[in-house]
Amino acid sequence: MTEHTLDRHDLKILAALQHDASISNQDLAERIGLSPSPCSRRVKQLEESGYIRRQVALLEPARLGLTLTAFVMIGMDKHTPERFAGFEAVIKGCPEVLDCCLVTGMEADYHLRVVVPDMAHYQQFLLGTLTRIEGVSSVRSSFVLNQVVASTELPLTHLKP
Repeated sequence: MTEHTLDRHDLKILAALQHDASISNQDLAERIGLSPSPCSRRVKQLEESGYIRRQVALLEPARLGLTLTAFVMIGMDKHTPERFAGFEAVIKGCPEVLDCCLVTGMEADYHLRVVVPDMAHYQQFLLGTLTRIEGVSSVRSSFVLNQVVASTELPLTHLKP
């Protein structure tokens, strides 16, 4: 990654792309007040500098039959690098797991966000996968009743050029 200092145009580009990454370069350039060529160069530079990881399409879970979201707290029997690495290797291969974070300050070691079609699928994932991972000593699940805020946009207001 090359070193890059963000200016006001870069911040506008990042904000616009976070909101809608499918925007054309022409529309993006007009929105931020640049001509298309410099705008395109800036986007490429932001990608090369590591500010933009990748661009994706956000799918609607309910339209795909994924109606159950669970937050799962996992406790491990041993706090060793090998135990954590083994757990993480298995979890990285689970498409149901959208987020997995090693946490502190809780009774759990990991916090997962899991999306599945229904409770039967969750039970299969719980009993067929999670509880079979070596070192898992406890599993606590909470189920989402209503998602109040759902955003992928990072706050940028603290970055003043």
